[in-house]
Amino acid sequence: MKIIVITGATSGIGNLLAKSFANRGCIVFAGYRNSDLKTDLVKISDNVIPFYIDMSKRDTILSAAKFILDKTDKIDTLINVAGCVFAGPMECLAVDKIREQFEINTFSHLEFTQGLFDKLRGGKVINISSMASFGIFPFIAPYCASKRALDILFNSMQMECAKDIKIVSIKPGVIKTPLWAKSIEKNQGALGENKKYEKEFDFLMKNAAKNEHKGLNVQKVVNFIIKIEGLNNPKPSYTIGLDAKFAEIFSHLPQSWINFVVHKALNARMSKL
Repeated sequence: MKIIVITGATSGIGNLLAKSFANRGCIVFAGYRNSDLKTDLVKISDNVIPFYIDMSKRDTILSAAKFILDKTDKIDTLINVAGCVFAGPMECLAVDKIREQFEINTFSHLEFTQGLFDKLRGGKVINISSMASFGIFPFIAPYCASKRALDILFNSMQMECAKDIKIVSIKPGVIKTPLWAKSIEKNQGALGENKKYEKEFDFLMKNAAKNEHKGLNVQKVVNFIIKIEGLNNPKPSYTIGLDAKFAEIFSHLPQSWINFVVHKALNARMSKL
């Protein structure tokens, strides 16, 4: 019987992963932040064990790791799903917001993984990264950078601990998930008093609202992740979706070309508003 640990298990990819693995007979440690949603996790299956973790609070990360270590002798796979998006122009975005973005999307996952590492030996870590990690999207630079840093840090861990653990980065394109609605709410007022980028930011928020209803089907992404989890020797990185594959190829162009094309494309799309 496999032991699976999943953060961000109350919605989107994480929730469907918890249900899918539980239905396959796995024991699933399912992370939640909102206590009101703990009952929903319990209802999934007797195989689901909820645990509290807030990726912005270090003490809960440490206590979550201890809770899991006390209840199991091994972990087959850790899937780091939890995350958020901070947006805004670099000219006026508060640096504290960027620090918070890295705490939630990068450092928290590293510390949680370190806390579970001894019982992960011989297992896998699957990080839900993003096509944003290719770094070609303006106004969401903190998100892009945090995902890129996540990939770099964990890839180094893979090279250092090759005999002990398999680490995989999953880089999806746009997915129909509640992440978009949450990101809109989280970034209200990001411009502050600076109206210089008001038109661009308005476009960004409207585009995020559209993304909640377009893009990859969550279940297809989950099925792909489950397939990768079952491989004995998965690749270090996978992209999912045509937009993600395009972003990967596009990111290899000279930076000046990337900047020119993205700037032109952004202006063209805003002109249609």
